[in-house]
Amino acid sequence: MFRAHMSVTRIWQLIEKRMMSCISVHGKLPGLQRAVGEVRRKSSFRQSPLLTATPVRALIDEQISIKGRFLSQNYPVTVCAQMHSEEGDLWEAFAHYTTNASGSINLTSDHSVGGSYVGCEPMGLFWALEPALGSREGLRLRKRNVETPYMVNISLLEGHTSPSEGQRTELAAVTTERWYMAPGVRRIEIRQNNIVGTLFLPPGPGPFPAMLDLWGMVGGLLEYRSALFASRGFASLSVAYMGHKDLPGPQHIMSVGDSYFKSAFQLLQDHCQVDADRIGVIGLSYGVVPTLRIATTIGFKPSCLICINGAVGSPLLDEDGKSKMFESDQKHWEFDDRGYVSFRNVSLPDNLPPESKRKVENITCPLMYIVGEDDLCTASTENADVIEEALRSAGKSHQFTRLSYPGAGHLIEPPYTPCSRASLWKTKPEKLFTLWGGHPAPHAAAQEDAWKRILEFMETHLRR
Repeated sequence: MFRAHMSVTRIWQLIEKRMMSCISVHGKLPGLQRAVGEVRRKSSFRQSPLLTATPVRALIDEQISIKGRFLSQNYPVTVCAQMHSEEGDLWEAFAHYTTNASGSINLTSDHSVGGSYVGCEPMGLFWALEPALGSREGLRLRKRNVETPYMVNISLLEGHTSPSEGQRTELAAVTTERWYMAPGVRRIEIRQNNIVGTLFLPPGPGPFPAMLDLWGMVGGLLEYRSALFASRGFASLSVAYMGHKDLPGPQHIMSVGDSYFKSAFQLLQDHCQVDADRIGVIGLSYGVVPTLRIATTIGFKPSCLICINGAVGSPLLDEDGKSKMFESDQKHWEFDDRGYVSFRNVSLPDNLPPESKRKVENITCPLMYIVGEDDLCTASTENADVIEEALRSAGKSHQFTRLSYPGAGHLIEPPYTPCSRASLWKTKPEKLFTLWGGHPAPHAAAQEDAWKRILEFMETHLRR
């Protein structure tokens, strides 16, 4: 009787040995000899290479395990990820690995020796994605339709190669789905009380803690962070405040002011599936300005604030919180040798009009401020210093949490998404590219850690 842990190959060897013993005892037995030949043929059969991704369908902030098996020992291979953005542009990343003694690779534990990244990076194929050679200039990967996933094709290639090399041998492949919106999450378009937004509700009856989600001056209605919040159990309302066809006034300026954001906050409070006493606000980039205005305006009582790389004021705002044309004052713009612009000096505290600066010492709720130390768009470190000192002087240091990330840029977003160091800002009256900053590996590490800390902060201050 064979032991349970005995290998299949060993079992075939023992069967063959028994058969050969029979042949030596009984003489030539043609049928038995043919059977032995069949055993030998089967024992030399080798399974085709296999590439797996587990789970194959996951949220964008979830790690997946990528493994290659049934390869030769100490064999050089390339793992390549490719996907198309919603605009049709090809994005790709690749990494070089060498199989172990069992002929396998495991991206969760093995080190890449070259390609888009090096070292042990389980999700490197996703955060290292970049536009393929020959793509349009200034691309930035952003999900517009959260009701569909990114489809990422991952292939296992023979040898150490790159996507740009024409002659490649594909050994195996698998396609993964990367979602912002979990099953059961509800997406509700909001066009009421002059609010232009989208509300996301988690599965179930609620009431849920909630977030008001504010993006920057690129404009439009961005939903993917709110969809992910709802996938993690928080209702979230993402609102557009400029650059949207359903808003009043020219799209290139902010024609809505403080009353608009008050209405959006009130909409959340009044919703039957939202806990009116547990609502926070998150702002990225210019979205930090209205976030701080909400927290320092009579009538607002947010439960917590999350500010990502933003300023305490703006030279563009009037007393009602509406903006002038962004291009009206270019005194502090800086251009690199390619003509790409950095807006960092615009937001230096000393360059902000005193009347535009919020009295952050009046904030009464916990505030998390996230700094990308390589931010080329906003003077984030200097603005964080101002906030921290104001709260310390007011005896509110316990309310302030600062996260600061070396090598991270301006656009700290949900994890396992690519770093955009620069991108196209606008096309009219002429093309303008803006610098965001950040280097791929440290920026990826910042996004992974910051997202975890954001969710923990929300759990602490909106659920407990």
